Amino acid sequence: MSKTETTLTPRQIVKQLDQHIVGQADAKRAVAIAIRNRWRRQQLSDELRQEVSPKNILMIGSTGVGKTEIARRLAKLTNAPFIKVEATKYTEVGYYGRDVESMVRELLDNSIGIVREQQRETVKADAERRTNDRLVEMLCPAPTVSFPDDEASAEAKESLDRTREKMKAMLIAGDLEEREVDLTIEQKASPMMVGGMGVEQMDMDFQGMLEKIMPTNRAKKTLSVDRARTVIFEQECDKLLDADKLNQAAIELAENSGIIFLDEIDKVVAGEGKSADVSRQGVQRDLLPIVEGTSVQTKHGYVKTDHILFIAAGAFHRHQPSELMPELQGRFPIRVELNDLTQDDFVRILTEPTSSLTKQYQSLMATEGVTLLFTPDGIEELAAIAYSVNQTTMNIGARRLYTILERLLEELSFEAPDMSKGKLTVNEAYVKERLGAVAEDEDLSRYIL
Repeated sequence: MSKTETTLTPRQIVKQLDQHIVGQADAKRAVAIAIRNRWRRQQLSDELRQEVSPKNILMIGSTGVGKTEIARRLAKLTNAPFIKVEATKYTEVGYYGRDVESMVRELLDNSIGIVREQQRETVKADAERRTNDRLVEMLCPAPTVSFPDDEASAEAKESLDRTREKMKAMLIAGDLEEREVDLTIEQKASPMMVGGMGVEQMDMDFQGMLEKIMPTNRAKKTLSVDRARTVIFEQECDKLLDADKLNQAAIELAENSGIIFLDEIDKVVAGEGKSADVSRQGVQRDLLPIVEGTSVQTKHGYVKTDHILFIAAGAFHRHQPSELMPELQGRFPIRVELNDLTQDDFVRILTEPTSSLTKQYQSLMATEGVTLLFTPDGIEELAAIAYSVNQTTMNIGARRLYTILERLLEELSFEAPDMSKGKLTVNEAYVKERLGAVAEDEDLSRYIL
């Protein structure tokens, strides 16, 4: 259980999500409650805790309305392991595709990264000290012959020590960053395919054995001190960290705080009379034990999926959630419908989030010394065009704004380096001049916007 989850209430989680995502209050409340329920579960007795299952969520809504962003921001907010997978990439065993258990292995890899980053802080000071010592040794190596035990050699040793101390001081002060050193980098060979089978689909014991016998590639590279420091620091951290303890902590984090976002779940609903239906039904059948709770074998140990939070999402334009397998439906007790975006929503998306698109472009242009201003009527016109194009072509939600703004500011992006601290105001007239003709031509907008 991550520390952040133990402190945030549902109201606080929603407030944090509001800073990045416009609207969709029902979905925000649902995920906030699901996260709080994890904290509540941890307060129960051991016996009762094992009986409480996560309240998995099914999000229903068109593309670009915020389904993925809500899940991604939630994971970042709670520092929880998170992966997004598309259900259509999986097929039942015997059909070409990916093993559904691979999503749990990917989640564990994500969890290992989080735990490693946390534990690295505990060894950071020692790793930095060791890194500096190794760099000093490279910059000022000891003589290849040993000193005889006499007065002259004692003075030579003291001189070497003084030189190294000066070198270390210069190193810490950052005065030697451009110097070059020779560094040996080791990398374990890892075959991606064996006999046509992906490594992730092999038996984990066999995979582990295979990795142990694979040769280690050693390559000597000449790097600047600046670049070598990064490589050596990682090597020293690996030496100081206990791999077994790290992996066990990562497994516990994945089991209790992991979030798997299953996108396009509606596309594995089987229709009638289609050859792909056997595979689609098979995907649902294979997903069921993962969502219900099972143990998945990984090269780091078994991972139980009983308390991983699954958030499934789909547009459900052609099918209904009720067409999923009844057993799978039952594993997603919380269902929320996300609303299609209105023109007013587009205005808010362009202005309210802390990292809105308009603020991003303003910051990007500022790096060139160009001041970019968006007037209220310019924002309104952009929102109107985005809404109109979504209505007349394919509705891709807020993603439409990316294309429109890129088209709008294409010339500015090209000319900015030569403008010498120029200024551009994006008002209604400018938007109509740059986008009006394209937006009005439905056939043209299909290709350009």
